[in-house]
This record gives sequence, C-alpha cells and structure tokens, in this order.
Amino acid sequence: MAMPIHRRALFWLKGRSLMMRIVLAIVALLVLPYALIFLYLLPFIHPVSTLMLRDLALLRGYDRQWVSIDDISPVLVQSVMMSEDGQYCFHGGVDWGEMRMLVTDTLRGEATRGGSTIPMQTAKNLFLWNSRSFVRKALELPLAVTADFVWSKRRLMEIYLNVAEWGPGIYGIEAAARYHFKVPASKLTSRQAALLAVSLPNPIDRNAGKPGRGLRSLAAVIERRARGSGDYIRCIYN
Repeated sequence: MAMPIHRRALFWLKGRSLMMRIVLAIVALLVLPYALIFLYLLPFIHPVSTLMLRDLALLRGYDRQWVSIDDISPVLVQSVMMSEDGQYCFHGGVDWGEMRMLVTDTLRGEATRGGSTIPMQTAKNLFLWNSRSFVRKALELPLAVTADFVWSKRRLMEIYLNVAEWGPGIYGIEAAARYHFKVPASKLTSRQAALLAVSLPNPIDRNAGKPGRGLRSLAAVIERRARGSGDYIRCIYN
C-alpha cells in the first residue's frame, strides 16, 4: 500500500531538516577555528591543543605552565626557529617553495620532508589532528595563513612554544625545561635549547633530557645555526 502524500511530504521534510542540521554543524566546525584565531589575539587567553584535550578526555591529565615569550630564553626561540622554520620571519604562514617540492616528491612517490612551517604546526596543534593526510593539509594551509596574518610573529611564536608537545603529557616550553633539565624556560642554555628544538619532530621517541648520539649531533648543528641567526629572528626581537 502506497504511503499517503502528506506522510511522504512529512518524511521528506524531516530528512531535509536533518540534512540541513548536519550541513550547519559541519560549517560551524569549519568556521570555529577562524573565530578562535581572533579570540587568541587577546594576550590573557592561553590556548590549549587538541592533544591536551585528548589527554583530558582520556583522564590522563597533562603538564603545561603557560609563560610569556619574555620569560623564555631567546636562545630557545632561536634554536626552534633554526630547527623548525628558518624562514619564519619572511613567509606569510606557508613556505610555498617547500610546499611545491613536497607535492612534487609525493607525486613521484619519493620520500618527503615535513614541509611544515611553525604557523602550520601551530594550526595543526590547536585545531586539527596528528596524521599525514591531504585532508588535514588542505585544512591546515588556510588556517596557517590566517593565523600568521592576524597574529604578530611574536604572539604566534609564544602560542606555539606553549602548546608544542615535548614528551608524554608534557606541553609547552616551561614544563619541558623543568621536566628534562630541572630549570625554568628562562634559564635554558644553548645546548639544552638545541636539544629541545631537535626533539620537536618526534618528542616521544626523542628524549631531550637523555639524548642519544644522533640527537646530540643534530643539536650541535642547531646550536651553531642559532649563534648566527641574528638576521633571521628580527620579527621576534626588534
């Protein structure tokens, strides 16, 4: 027996209403990070990362003590910049030359480098998830460009250093400095700063406080680069 016309119309309207709710929810999720970028302009707002939220949801807890960039040793900032994003002061959130090489290598099936700038890593840490995928990268790029445009380079670096992961449940440079070296972030030496910087790509396997030979070798390179980084960090220290 055929369904009456009025019941079919009601069923269609309910289905359309559900679809509209789903579409609106997706749009809201896509727009929310951009609204938060403007909210995070306020210096008294201390953002948390998606990994921190995950740890809270899993009842693990985490250690993070927010510090102003003024209370972070400049040599740590230099070391992180030289290790993670040497062109930080000169690009607009994305190093498009690096991105082109990344896409070319990927299409050729060759091993790829990360290609992520500090703004891209900050966008990923704050709003996205950890995994290599074109979907995440497509979401990450406009967020990085927006964050770099809205925030000063100094504020962006401050946020990055306070949400980056430096070990299981260890977030932000203050917690990292105290956990690995028993000193505040303001008292880090050039060698300690370099070890923390080179551990960033894989902080679970790379232990800055107990470095192996390979990590010490990488740190020595970054320590030398940091000493000669004056022209590269002017956007942070005018």
